[in-house]
Amino acid sequence: MRLDKYLKVSRIIKRRTIANEACDAGKVEVNGKIARASYDVKVGDEIKITLGTNVKTYKVLLVTEHALKEDALKMYEQL
Repeated sequence: MRLDKYLKVSRIIKRRTIANEACDAGKVEVNGKIARASYDVKVGDEIKITLGTNVKTYKVLLVTEHALKEDALKMYEQL
């Protein structure tokens, strides 16, 4: 699954266009490297998002195409 879609489905970022813009601006890293929106997310990846002074890191636990609000929290673990 594409990185921008994963961020939206997991509800880490509310809209896919915002996730795409964050990736294009170099604010999203996967496993220590700046990632493009087209990066293929895999279980075990560590995603680091820097928005302003807010820096958050997540570990991917599950990759699914669709998720309900309750299931979205099971897709990642915040580090």
